[in-house]
Amino acid sequence: MSGRNNSRASAVFVSLGGNLGDPAASMGKSLRMLDEDAGTTVVRVSSLYRTPPWGKTDQPDFLNAAAELSTTLAPRGLLDLCLEIERRLKRVREERWGPRLIDVDILVFGDRAIHEVGLDVPHPRMLERAFVLAPLAEIAPSLLLKGVSAADRLAALDTAGIEQLP
Repeated sequence: MSGRNNSRASAVFVSLGGNLGDPAASMGKSLRMLDEDAGTTVVRVSSLYRTPPWGKTDQPDFLNAAAELSTTLAPRGLLDLCLEIERRLKRVREERWGPRLIDVDILVFGDRAIHEVGLDVPHPRMLERAFVLAPLAEIAPSLLLKGVSAADRLAALDTAGIEQLP
C-alpha cells in the first residue's frame, strides 16, 4: 500500500541520526523536507543527543533526535518519503550500522503493526536502543511500546555516553 492513508491523519514517530558531515544540519533539512510534503506535518521535535555508535563501534559518535509527525500518507508512502529524503541528502548505504550522513526511520505509525518487506513498524529493535528511546521519551514519555512507556523502557537501559545537547 502506498500513497495516501484515506486522508485520515495518523500520529507517527520517526528517529533521525547521523555521524558524518554536519548531522545537525542534515536532520534539520530532513525535518524541513518532511514538513514541506503535502501529506506530512512535523508536530514536535526532540533535542539533539550525542550518542556512542551502536553495533559497529569504531566510528564517530552520532547525533540523534526524534520527531512526532501527523501524516495522511500510508505507511509505505511515508517510508518512500523518508528514503527519498535520505537520497536527496546523498546518503550512501555501504555497511550495516556503519557511518552515515542521515538516517530517517519510522518508529511508530499510530497503533498499527506492519510487517512487510523493508517495512517493520513498530521498529523491531527500538526497545533495546537507548539512542532511539532517549529522544523519543523526551517528546512522548508515556507513549506505550509493547505495553511499557517510552520513559520506563529507557530507564531500564544503559544510557552511559548519551548526552542531551543544549
